[in-house]
Amino acid sequence: MKTAVQKNRREGVQVVAQNRAASYNYDLLDKVEAGLVLVGTEVKSLREGKGSLREAYADLRSGEPWLVNCHIPEYQPGGFRNHDPLRKRKLLLNRREIERLVVQTQQKGMTIVPLKIYFRDGIAKCELAIARGRKFHDRREAERRKEAKKEADEAMYRSRRR
Repeated sequence: MKTAVQKNRREGVQVVAQNRAASYNYDLLDKVEAGLVLVGTEVKSLREGKGSLREAYADLRSGEPWLVNCHIPEYQPGGFRNHDPLRKRKLLLNRREIERLVVQTQQKGMTIVPLKIYFRDGIAKCELAIARGRKFHDRREAERRKEAKKEADEAMYRSRRR
């Protein structure tokens, strides 16, 4: 099994869309990589770097995972063959991974949040995370901790430079 560092170093990883607000609005607990079922014009639009995960979430319906509310704009030269930009897209996971997601999302306050869509070795993938929503005061506390860590790191860097 390859480590995460080796996976990230692999050539051919091209990130198309990221959900940057996810780490701010949620506590990310567990990550899973899923394949995406796309039509041709969606793939072409994603290869141009277009796509948004801002309001997207993953849902489990009748034992199948779906990516809902992910916006992939129409491919301009597609003409009448174009796709619906907000259609539901099926996610490809192993049965074991699906069962694990079902168990984890049945707990109160847990949801599945897409973090990014990317191409790895020419195949579209979506990184999902099991997440727990943060309250407003939790977000402020997380911001304070992040800022304090950043200041401490800067102070350590400056002290080493002298």
